[in-house]
Formats: sequence, C-alpha cells, structure tokens
Amino acid sequence: MLRGVFVTGTDTDVGKTVVAVGLVRALVRRGVRVAVYKPVEAGAQTDALGLWEASGRLGPESDVCRVRLALPAAPAVAAQEEGRAVGPADLVEGYRLQASRADVVVVEGAGGLLVPLADGYAVADLARDIGLPLLVVARDALGTINHTLLTLEAARARSLAVAGVVLNRLHGDVDPTTRTNRDTLARLAGVPVLGPFPRLDFPTIEAAADAAEALGLPELFER
Repeated sequence: MLRGVFVTGTDTDVGKTVVAVGLVRALVRRGVRVAVYKPVEAGAQTDALGLWEASGRLGPESDVCRVRLALPAAPAVAAQEEGRAVGPADLVEGYRLQASRADVVVVEGAGGLLVPLADGYAVADLARDIGLPLLVVARDALGTINHTLLTLEAARARSLAVAGVVLNRLHGDVDPTTRTNRDTLARLAGVPVLGPFPRLDFPTIEAAADAAEALGLPELFER
C-alpha cells in the first residue's frame, strides 16, 4: 500500500484541493488513518482547513500548514513581500510530524511543480525530499494535454514517481477536447489517467469523497 501521495497540479486553480479532500475522505471511510499536510498556503487560507476536516481532524489543525502567507502569489514571492524566508528543512520536518500520526499522508503542494517555494527550491524539490509519488491534477479542458505531458516530463526529469493523473471538470461545458482528453492522455502519459472528476456546484467534503470513490481514486493506494 502506498504510504501517501503528493498532490500537485498542471497549474494553479485546477482543483487540487477538492480532489485531495475527496481522496482523503474516501480513504477515511475505509478505515484508513489519513494525515494531511499543506506545507505552504499563500493567499487563500482555507485549503489546509478543508483537508484537516476531511481527515476527521487528525492531529492539531495548526500542524497541517507549516507556512501561511497573505499574498496570493508564488510562496517565494509572497514570503519576500513579508520579509520572511521559507525554510525547506522546516517544510520536510512538518511532513515527518504528520506522517508519524497516520497510516498514509496526503500532501497538497502549491500550484505546479516548478513554483518556487524559496530561492533555488521549488515544489518539485520538496516532493523529492518528502519522497511520495505524485498525483497530478489537470483541467479537463482545451490545452490540458500539453500542460499534463509537460508536468509529467518535468517529474521524470527529476526522477519523481507519478501515481496517476486526475482530470478535473471545472466547467459544465463539454466540447471535443473534454470528450477526448482522457483517452488521448491514457495513450501518451504512461501512468493511470482517471476522470473526469465532476464539477461540483456545492463541493462539500462528502460530495468530493463520493466523486473520488466513483473514479477509483482510493484504489491507487492498493496498486
């Protein structure tokens, strides 16, 4: 069984949190003790809270997010604006603390793999130091094939394992690309491609878990 995944995206605002929340709750429903970790949160201050609620509030909520920044920007930029520095070793230590509490850990990164967390240290570097396989969340829309394959190429160039890709339906519209994205990526990606994760008008924790169950997301941990 996988000891966890590192949820990353092909871009910002692709729906990483709702997918991660759904996965966490689906695992909890199966009796798995799941710890959650959002190393850095910049701008919106609700992602870590949602993950913690989905986990059944395992551990102190204050341990879920190591660094909170006000500016909605790349963490390295947001930290510089506040006169702060993000410490890579501290981020890894935060993960180890959460991992000690549970059977598996679901980590949610910031934006995509090459988003800078500190000078010379990107999300991909943190994923490498933590050592969990990636779960890549991508928009189910025009352009996702290029964005997803670029993300997978960047992961492989850094010897990062990829557990799978989840296509997320952010909009209700269906066009030729949304009808063909999954099949095309399944041929080209070389990893499991799941989806689409449905658009949720009211993305509650339980609704997200139902969607994750329907897609077979928890089964990634059994492969």
